[in-house]
Amino acid sequence: MNQLPSFEDELVALLPRLRRFAHSLSRSPADADDLTQATVERAIRSSGQWTPGTRLDSWLYRIMRNLWIDTARSRARKQAFEAPPEEAAGVGDRDGIEESLELARIMAAMQRLPDEQREVVSLILIEGFGYREAAELLDLPIGTVSSRLVRGRTALLVMVGER
Repeated sequence: MNQLPSFEDELVALLPRLRRFAHSLSRSPADADDLTQATVERAIRSSGQWTPGTRLDSWLYRIMRNLWIDTARSRARKQAFEAPPEEAAGVGDRDGIEESLELARIMAAMQRLPDEQREVVSLILIEGFGYREAAELLDLPIGTVSSRLVRGRTALLVMVGER
């Protein structure tokens, strides 16, 4: 008899993707860790609200996005300005260093995108969601998602010197 994975098993399997999305939202490793933890805590507390058989990842991304919006609003109200942490280049062989520098350049470009473009680019290009899924997750019309993706992708290509 084939048994479906438990809520907890699916949640654990999604942690790397959640962490990646948290980083794209927050632009900070420390904030990403905090956001991921808060999302997992909220999901566990609210697990009865999730419908088994539906997409757990979409439900978790929506929780994370809502938590991030709350955090950003709170910071804006408090006028708390924090300098972004500096990221050190990786140490290793020449190819590893070049790959690390390229990744750092792309991540820096991602951080310069407006929030609404960064969310869409992250969900579709990095996390692999479809346009319709991203539109549902962000509660936006599919045309808005499409235009934000085009603008975000174009801006990224300009910033990394591909155009």
